[in-house]
Amino acid sequence: MESLLSLSFDYLSSNDGIKIRKGLRQIESLLAQICLSRSPSSTAAAADRRHSVIGNGATNGSPKQSTKELSSLKDDPAFREFFKLQEGFEWNIATRLVLTLERLLSHPQTGAHDLLLVSTLDTLHGMLLLHPPSRTLFAREIYMNLLLDLLEPTNCPAIQSSALLTLVTALLGAPRNVRCFEAVDGLLAVTSLLKGRETGREVKMRTVEFLYFYLMPETPQGVSGNGVNGGLQSPSKRLNGGGSPAHSREAETRTTEDKQALLGRHLSNVEDLVEDLRESAVFGANLV
Repeated sequence: MESLLSLSFDYLSSNDGIKIRKGLRQIESLLAQICLSRSPSSTAAAADRRHSVIGNGATNGSPKQSTKELSSLKDDPAFREFFKLQEGFEWNIATRLVLTLERLLSHPQTGAHDLLLVSTLDTLHGMLLLHPPSRTLFAREIYMNLLLDLLEPTNCPAIQSSALLTLVTALLGAPRNVRCFEAVDGLLAVTSLLKGRETGREVKMRTVEFLYFYLMPETPQGVSGNGVNGGLQSPSKRLNGGGSPAHSREAETRTTEDKQALLGRHLSNVEDLVEDLRESAVFGANLV
């Protein structure tokens, strides 16, 4: 795994778009191997063959693959090895992807360049889900500003949409990151995108979805109702009973009412968003 990551990182550090694409594909392939499992039983293989005959299609000889449940990954040996590697700076994929984004932003904009940015954002999005501790990168203003730069009107809609999705993942379960987002005028950047005349309908929908997410009440860092953060802790941290005191300090958390007041400085109809959030229970919200 280390040799594959080393080669991928070499490609990502290049200024050649073809090499960057190759590095991204190698990382995507590694993540796919970790997250997908092949059907082991002959019964399943036979069912696939029957399905292909009924559907008049071909299976091309490849065993069926299914997505593993996120909650089960922590018990998978390959994932545990991968997670341990991500705990150190040398092999941390999210760090390399952020540096790749930073470098790509300095390049002239072309169609191929835009595709690279979207692909890098999508891979980063997946990495932040698989390794929640990597989200701490976005407690730093320099990296939070990097995501906000990708929301600028000069970027294409595909980049803006991918940046919004990645931003959600960067803030998920991380109050420190949300405070950083607020401190660097993230709310102004997002609401400006929403109100912009040149902003397309799909991007505006993504923006509204982001605002619904932002308005959700927060829980202290490390406390998660869905068990994902706790279940996917580093094996070494679980064995030692948690992280260091520096990591266990809770960041300031805010309620929906707190956030409504902040967002109201930039948007006039925040009350409608909150009411809709209450009525529709978006993201399973419980604001009562």
